[in-house]
Amino acid sequence: MFDTTPTQALIYCRVSSTKQKLSGGGLESQEHRCRQYAEAKGYDVAAVFPDDASGGGTFMKRPGMVALLSFLDAQPEKNFAVIFDDLKRFARDTQFHIMLRNELSARGAKVECLNFTFEDTPEGRFAETIFAAQGELEREQNRRQTLQKMRARIEKGYWVFSAPIGYRYQRSREHGKLLVRDEPAASSVQEALEGYASGRFQTPTEVRRFLQKHPQHPKNTIHPQRIHDMLTRPVYAGMVEAPSWGISLRQGFHEPLISYETYCQIQDRLNGKPTAPMRVDIDEAFPLRGFLLCEDCGKPMTACFSTSQTGAKHPYYWCKTKGCPSHRKSIRRAKVEEDFEAFLGTLQPTKGFFDLLQRMFSDAWAARSALENMSREDAKRQLVKLDGQIANLVERIMDSSQPAVIAAYEKKISTLEQEKLVMKERIAKPQEEKTRKGTYYELALAFLSSPQRIWQEGNFAWKRIVLRLAFMEPIIYSREKGIRTPKTTLPFKALEVFDREKCEMARWGGFEPPTP
Repeated sequence: MFDTTPTQALIYCRVSSTKQKLSGGGLESQEHRCRQYAEAKGYDVAAVFPDDASGGGTFMKRPGMVALLSFLDAQPEKNFAVIFDDLKRFARDTQFHIMLRNELSARGAKVECLNFTFEDTPEGRFAETIFAAQGELEREQNRRQTLQKMRARIEKGYWVFSAPIGYRYQRSREHGKLLVRDEPAASSVQEALEGYASGRFQTPTEVRRFLQKHPQHPKNTIHPQRIHDMLTRPVYAGMVEAPSWGISLRQGFHEPLISYETYCQIQDRLNGKPTAPMRVDIDEAFPLRGFLLCEDCGKPMTACFSTSQTGAKHPYYWCKTKGCPSHRKSIRRAKVEEDFEAFLGTLQPTKGFFDLLQRMFSDAWAARSALENMSREDAKRQLVKLDGQIANLVERIMDSSQPAVIAAYEKKISTLEQEKLVMKERIAKPQEEKTRKGTYYELALAFLSSPQRIWQEGNFAWKRIVLRLAFMEPIIYSREKGIRTPKTTLPFKALEVFDREKCEMARWGGFEPPTP
């Protein structure tokens, strides 16, 4: 008869989260106590299997437990004692506790616990079941209590989930755990969101590409799903909500990265007319790819590198349209971009007109400030009107008994509450400071004064911005004549008209020829 008494032991340790594994000493202390127990029992410890998974749910989702079962399967001829520090480390779910016990028994393993004695008797199995059920009850009660605290916090205006990209949690005496800006990621996220709202980035793909090339943005946060979350989360506008818990959008206590109005602009763009995705083959090597049209067929030209017999690579633009007279007839990239830069140089106004343009911008800024004051007063009137509409809808809800009608009124109230947030933000918005004034229109003037310089000195993103801001449509290019006359945007059209207009004082006799 074979001796089934185990002489070797396997130690299983578990904490409930990765944070406890990294910052606490739970795994080490559990292993230490289990080793002391094994030594007292005369067992040799063959292996230790740690886990950082919750005690609820199936044990097959715990990597450490899966490894332990695989270790037993690989050595079926040996008898092991599986040691746990506490019965709660075994399982905190009655159903899976019993299933795990059966899995270990089927492999001939003896389960031993430091603070509980397993007995293979009706009374022992009953007591074990009671203890397992108690562990499950405690886990469910802890979960319920945690969810209640989270709901209460978010109802008061605090974000309670994982900190979004660009934020981190910081403890405050007044607020407890509060989201604060996490630089430099906060600045890059803010620039990306404002750029998408303003149209600087046409698609989420362009936002992702911008963050990929941003030198200070963390590279592990640019997955397409994370970019979508970034564009759709109101937390960046200083708001909190939890629709799955029935908690509507409300003002949060944390500092916003963008205004709520900017957030609404982003949602309008996301839910508006779909745009074509950004081509992946448009890069720094060929910034004009997709923006040049062949003169013969009117179709976009492509670009590529051609490898010579010596192995050197030479960049070319060419037409790929079959049947076109210019099909596969390449043009050197240097020639194309030299012609383009020369045309950009023709958009630069004279110094005298540029001085006039500065005065025009200054007057326009003053007019904008006056318009903002009027907008602020209008927002105050709109806010009073919205409060009246909401009060009216609340009275209708009190008088109604139809669930469908009540739901429609509540949906309308939610929409009006969001409009109130926009109005409040518009009222609280400070007037533009002189420094911001200088920043805004100095940038605009710098672009209008010399788009050629921005093209030559800017990176790929700035070159694409020059194309969008300076031209209404793609440019036609001729292999023989170069850049054809393109359609420029309104500012450059106006500059061209005013700058080329001949101005002089009217003569006494007028400009018309004298009549007999």
